[in-house]
Amino acid sequence: RFQSVMFDRDTLIVSYDAKRGDPRGSRKKDIDPRTVDLGDCIDCKICVQVCPTGIDIRNGLQYECINCALCVDGCDSVMDKMGYPRGLIRYTTENVLAGKPYRWLRPRLIGYAIALLTMVSIFVYVLLNRVPLHADVIREREHLFRLTSDGLVENTYLLKIINMDQRGHTFRVGTSGLNNARIVGNNVVAIDGGDLLELPLRLTIDPGLLRDTGTKIEFHIEATDDPDLHTTVESRFLGPRTH
Repeated sequence: RFQSVMFDRDTLIVSYDAKRGDPRGSRKKDIDPRTVDLGDCIDCKICVQVCPTGIDIRNGLQYECINCALCVDGCDSVMDKMGYPRGLIRYTTENVLAGKPYRWLRPRLIGYAIALLTMVSIFVYVLLNRVPLHADVIREREHLFRLTSDGLVENTYLLKIINMDQRGHTFRVGTSGLNNARIVGNNVVAIDGGDLLELPLRLTIDPGLLRDTGTKIEFHIEATDDPDLHTTVESRFLGPRTH
């Protein structure tokens, strides 16, 4: 079905040459088919018998055809036995069968080439610039925020870090977007290659330093032994109204 979308009248496909083969009919080997008003097809149905999808290629192009060319081989063997030229069923195009010239350089082919080159270029770029580190942060939804015993506003987060590198690294977690905020908990962790770590973190700040009830913040994760191995995830810090 995907091939049918890319198909045009200059696409090479397995086809039956009806002008040469019709009308069909059985005959003896030593009889010239033109003398009995027959084409080269002896209606042996070998092409149907060898087809893995059970179609009759002589009925024209069908979406079930997988272009395996077994019908081509089967028909050629019969043509050899009958002494007829090969190619009654062959790889050709609809334009050639209709007597029109074959065009190999056409707009659709150029468009597919450009699209394929673009996809390959993007894939290579992503592969070369791939950072083997992924992180996600989930903010605790049970409580919008907490007020600690020493009067600070506290938000709780669960940071998920995946080290997709083949070797282990030690990562440091930092924040930005909220000045004077402090991480409570261990912000330096070691993760083996290919492992996932779930790191609970608490972020606290003096409520007097909050300008809004919701502030956009970022968690920065960076390998201590490789500065190029880093990533950033976004979240929000919620607090009470200050006025």
